[in-house]
Amino acid sequence: MHPLAQLDQKFVWHPFTQMRDWLRREPIVIASGQGAVLRDVKGREFLDANSSIWTNLHGHQHPKINAAIQRQLKKISHSSALGLANEPASLLAEKLVRISNFKFQTANKTPGMTRPLNSQFAIRKSQLSKVFFSDDGSTALEVALKLAYQYSWRIRSAACPPALMKKYPPRFLSLDGAYHGDTIGAVSLGHIDLFHQAYDGMLFKTDKVMSPYCYRCAFNRAQPERADARTYRKCNWECVSLVEKKFSVQKKKGNPYAAFVFEPLMQGAAGMIPQPDGWLGRVTDIARSHGALLIADEVMTGFGRTGAHSLKPTAHSPASLFACQQENVQPDFLCLAKGLTGGYLPMAATLTTQRVFDAFLGEYEEFKTFFHGHSFTGNQLGAAAALASLDILQTEKSERQRAQLQEQLHAELQTLWKLTHVGDIRQVGLVAGIELVKDWRTRAPFALRERAGIRVCEAMARRGVLTRPVGNVIVLMPPYCTTPAQLQKMVAALAAAVAEGF
Repeated sequence: MHPLAQLDQKFVWHPFTQMRDWLRREPIVIASGQGAVLRDVKGREFLDANSSIWTNLHGHQHPKINAAIQRQLKKISHSSALGLANEPASLLAEKLVRISNFKFQTANKTPGMTRPLNSQFAIRKSQLSKVFFSDDGSTALEVALKLAYQYSWRIRSAACPPALMKKYPPRFLSLDGAYHGDTIGAVSLGHIDLFHQAYDGMLFKTDKVMSPYCYRCAFNRAQPERADARTYRKCNWECVSLVEKKFSVQKKKGNPYAAFVFEPLMQGAAGMIPQPDGWLGRVTDIARSHGALLIADEVMTGFGRTGAHSLKPTAHSPASLFACQQENVQPDFLCLAKGLTGGYLPMAATLTTQRVFDAFLGEYEEFKTFFHGHSFTGNQLGAAAALASLDILQTEKSERQRAQLQEQLHAELQTLWKLTHVGDIRQVGLVAGIELVKDWRTRAPFALRERAGIRVCEAMARRGVLTRPVGNVIVLMPPYCTTPAQLQKMVAALAAAVAEGF
């Protein structure tokens, strides 16, 4: 065993990892990377098929991001944001506000809809204008949660007696299977028992509503086909009706929801669950009609990851940097992390509106300040990397590469339908989830103890492709620099691993 592998097994505790399993074999120790390729200490090369846990947008050692960090290092790496401002963080905040607001298309009715997508009035009220920097996805959600809580409390307290406010504090609604991070507030918003049940005693109560999981939806009357379940589903949008019912019931209790929290277009840790076209617009319109704030968790979906919004994308489809924009949804809080710095440095941002910001303005002695912060908030190195990443994203070359890669990914994934153990293939932009089942004809799932996803990923690693499963769902999320040959190898390795593993 390599000496570094020995040190790791002796001293390091890895996240979301059963360490008994980890200690049974020699781990891969990464030493360097270039583009979509990772190299370990033994000189072996691997393709980074999940962008280093969904963070690395442009590949490793990108010359423009490297240069931006080196330039900033010659000035200063970090100074406190408590009482001080700095150049790159100020420039980054301005750029994030600019790209997060866009000209909305006129809202049209989708067939079967009961109301148009978000009203222009609601959109205007939700223009994002302020940026609060933090460290990672969990803290970005924690910031949004605390801001929404305090904002709702202050708005309601003007009209409600203190006793009533104490009895009915602001309440939050999120999706079944939600995962929004691992800090206590973010965990409270989550609804994955495997991750969250152990901490029940530490959490505050939040509510959940059905996620639009077409492949395993009880309301979907369609029999299994060899296609994305969204394309052949047979239902009456019962999942939307349940959202309407949830908001109505809560309102009758005298305590309407303060905010609706969601990952737009695709839920990541829930198992790469994609939302059918029109779902997001419908449910956010319902939330708005009940006075709820919208908290969009774009930690995974942001910065072009969800690509051109089409189940069968083409290189000519328009690209969006944020998933919400693809359904004409402007949130009150936009939570960003992971790809913000191109995967180089831990940094996050929570964008919000002027009306939320104004609720925290007051005289010093009123203590209306937002009492929350992080030591490395708005640090110069992270901001410099993020500015360089955004510059790359907005070039014509990058947009063209993403569109072409998305189209090729769609084409390559079609080759997997021939496999008996592939039940559903879910692609949104440059995110793909391949759900493994015992037999596609029955949708029968593998039990967790069978470790189906882990076994397939281990077999892929032996073929030089690295990714990590979400339960029995294999994730493919290639860096934007991935070449056609590299992408073909990723999918081929997955196919071979599935064929070998069962």
